[in-house]
This record gives sequence, structure tokens and C-alpha cells, in this order.
Amino acid sequence: MASYLNSAFFNRLETLTLRMQPDLRGFFGGKHLVKSYGQTVDFADYREYTIGDDIRRIDWNLYCRFEKYYLKLFTDERQMHVQIFLDCSASMDVSSQKSEYAVALAAALGYLAVHNNDKVSFHFIRGQRAADPFGIIVGRASFFAAMGELERQKYESEADFYSAFRSTPIGTSDGLTVLISDFFTDEKWKSAVSYLCRKKRQVLLIHLLTPEEADPGFLGRTQLIDSEVPELADRRNVRVRVTKALLEAYKEVIDEMRADIKAFSISHGIQFLPVITSRPIEKVIFDDLFGVGLIK
Repeated sequence: MASYLNSAFFNRLETLTLRMQPDLRGFFGGKHLVKSYGQTVDFADYREYTIGDDIRRIDWNLYCRFEKYYLKLFTDERQMHVQIFLDCSASMDVSSQKSEYAVALAAALGYLAVHNNDKVSFHFIRGQRAADPFGIIVGRASFFAAMGELERQKYESEADFYSAFRSTPIGTSDGLTVLISDFFTDEKWKSAVSYLCRKKRQVLLIHLLTPEEADPGFLGRTQLIDSEVPELADRRNVRVRVTKALLEAYKEVIDEMRADIKAFSISHGIQFLPVITSRPIEKVIFDDLFGVGLIK
């Protein structure tokens, strides 16, 4: 991960702010403006007084003008909980470039959260569970203390997103959930993401592929190995002759896969970001995340 993240990179991140949806509720004491009214010093609006309101908020100047009681309303700023789920199935470690890139993206988003006074938690999906070794992280000291462990994650087996999400405490309308994955799974990922939507969370899907996965250029005979289910190696591993027609068919499947994720995201109001690991991570953070509206 050192090839991606260093002190200069983190310093650049400090110029950015996560853009949270204003209809989230969050927690008291943050920096994100929300639709509800609160106790900041920034005036937002007036409304008529109703029985039970705090009379200390009545604007007496308006009463002198209109002989009606109006309350001053002020903006509300909230702290959010950023949950970052990293797919730790075996296919995410087909090359160190892919796994290190995924960890770097997770670390960058986590740092943006703690820098902006938000809570962050990292969840590593293996099988039907999502390991949470650090708990809730608040502040830079706790964040950097977790970085060493973040680099040492193991990638194995398959990933069942729905079971992993259901076994993890997911707050309602209190922040952002990020899922970083190649989406090479037989499980019903749409059901998993729909569950997050029902919890009224802001969602970002990052679809991560290597250049070879997105556009393989190999021709000739080779053996295809299922890296995620080694116990089924004899049944799932096959020898094939890779032809141009087979490559074109594979590319069509990948394109359809990304188009399906994008269409699902649009229909559910989800932010979606396709990433190829050959793209400099600085471009992804400072350009592409701007493009999907996650940072400002």
C-alpha cells in the first residue's frame, strides 16, 4: 500500500470533504448540513409558534411588526457513520495490484471520513460474515493505528454480501456505506444493496477490475482456475483455447455486467464508480469521485 498512500497523499486529501445526502439524520456534533433544523448559529428560516415550542426562540422584533409569534430556525450539522465494506474473496487477490489498490481506496475514503469529523468502520467480507476488527474509529490517531492491520487482510473463499450485511449492525439514515468489490459472485448482490437502501443509507458501489480482467489480451490454450472454491477445483477448472471470438464474448459479458450495476444504481439512487487498477488512484479520488458527487 505504500506505493499508493503516503503522507503527501493524505495531506492532499485534507482539501476534500465528503458530500453527504441532506436527508440523512446522522449524529449530533458533525460538519454535514442536513435538512432538519438544529442549534447552530447560522440562521435558516422562520416558522409560526405552536404550543409547546421554546419561547426563548421567539423573534420579538417580528412580533412587534406583525403581532404574531415566529420562531427563529437554525441550520443543523451532523456527524455521519461511514461504513466501508471490502470484498475479501479470493478473486480480489488475483494480483497484489488489485488487493493493494482496493485497500488504498478503502483507506483514502476512511481518512476523508475521520478528517471531516465523521465515524468510520471497516468491514472485511469473507463468506457470510463481515469481520470488523477495529470497531468505530474516530480521529486520526485511531485511524492510523488501524492502517497496519488493514494491509494484512487475507483473501479467501467467496463473498455473500447479503448475509454479511445482515450480520452487521447497519444504522438507519445515519451515513454512507461503501462496497468495494469486483462483483464476481454468484450471490444476489442486488438484494444486499437493496437492504442498505431500505435502511435509508447513502450507498457507493466501487466496481474494481484489473486491466487483464476488463480486457484480457491472451490468445491460445490455457487453464481456467476457480480461485474462490478450491475444494471444487476438479469440477470448475477447465482447459480452454482462447480465441478472438471467445475474448469478444468475454468482453461483452463484462460490459453487460457493468451496465447492469450502473442501471441498478441509477434506479435506486445509488452512486456507482467503475475503476480499473491501471488508473492512478489520485485520478480516482480527485476526479472520478467528484464526478459521481461523493466529494467536494
